[in-house]
Amino acid sequence: MNPLSLFKCLAEETRLRCVLLIEQEGELCVCELMAALGESQPKISRHLAQLRSCELLLDRRQGQWVFYRINPGLPVWARQVLTDTRRANRNFLNDNVNNLCRMGDRPQRQESCC
Repeated sequence: MNPLSLFKCLAEETRLRCVLLIEQEGELCVCELMAALGESQPKISRHLAQLRSCELLLDRRQGQWVFYRINPGLPVWARQVLTDTRRANRNFLNDNVNNLCRMGDRPQRQESCC
């Protein structure tokens, strides 16, 4: 990953919010991102597909759920940019985090897969 491709991938607000929320939560599924952002399933899924193609996100299937997480293979500098951006801009995600906290029936994650 080079800086140009990272910042191009994050240049759209929905993608940026998805990545920062996932960075904060560890992993999220489409329904959680829909609740947090107040967006439709097709829009969220389209942006997640773009983030996967940029290799920013990886996904894993657990039953009927697909969970998205930050690609652990990202360079350290790229992971640090995401962490620093989220920490320095907490107000940017406040409403999204509150929406996520109010969501009922969030999917349960397996405690350990390995």
